[in-house]
Amino acid sequence: MIKVGCCGYPTSMKKYQEIFGLVELNTTFYRYPKTSTVVKWREKAPEKFEFTVKANQDISHKFKFKSEPSVKAFEQMKEICKALRTRILLIQTPGSFRPDKLKDAHEFLSKINHEGLVVVWETRGPSWDDPHMRERLAKLLQELEVSHVTDPFRAMPTYTSDVAYFRLHGLGERMYYYQYTDAELKRLHQLVEPLEAEGKQIYVLFNNLSMFDDALRFMRYLETNSFPSLTGTVGLESVKSVMEKTRYPATKSVLLKKLGWRLVEVEEGKQVKLNELLKGIPSKTYGSVEEVLREIKL
Repeated sequence: MIKVGCCGYPTSMKKYQEIFGLVELNTTFYRYPKTSTVVKWREKAPEKFEFTVKANQDISHKFKFKSEPSVKAFEQMKEICKALRTRILLIQTPGSFRPDKLKDAHEFLSKINHEGLVVVWETRGPSWDDPHMRERLAKLLQELEVSHVTDPFRAMPTYTSDVAYFRLHGLGERMYYYQYTDAELKRLHQLVEPLEAEGKQIYVLFNNLSMFDDALRFMRYLETNSFPSLTGTVGLESVKSVMEKTRYPATKSVLLKKLGWRLVEVEEGKQVKLNELLKGIPSKTYGSVEEVLREIKL
């Protein structure tokens, strides 16, 4: 089974929970919410709505898996997970946490008492891409039954337990500033489908600026084998619907920075990044959407 959701709420909690059945709770990374607050979150959500939880940065960024303080922080996170009836706790280490610290990770992960909680770990940074390091990491994770979390477009996990957990951050030059095409979302399904065939539970969490739309489109594709329209229109009307998402007057450079990463449908089934259309317009300040549209050539 493939479960789809977002990293955090990109819209109101009520609207989100009417559409999706899964969210990764990110506020816990920055602070420890009161138990009473967490209980209210659980009570307000639909009965079958699922929370996964991102562990507080004390574990991964402040104490960096140093045994005693990190274990204490983990115990606090367990209480939050219990109140939410959460099955999965995500630990994300920064790019500065490199393979030479693997011993610290092993010591911490060996000491914690899961109590039925599934712990998953997202490594970051190119130092983990080395084949030898991936082999070492896989051995450690398999020993401790901890799933490796990756962005599948960048690398597949070295090891997964019965849970495969993916976080998608976008493929653009600027992290998060990205919108996935239909073709890329089809490719995403191809990447995770073999793990589903093995009987694993697949979690796909979008963590890019268009995560709500991308997660919804991917979910609809899984349900119907087809994608909903990107903007509901094609051609210049599609461009207009995206161009209206910023304020005017605006310079060409501002439009490229704010909107260039977004997709438009120039014709049915053909999607392009808006920057491909904007890069050809004159460099000046535009007073309105209509003024920009007059310069765009499809």
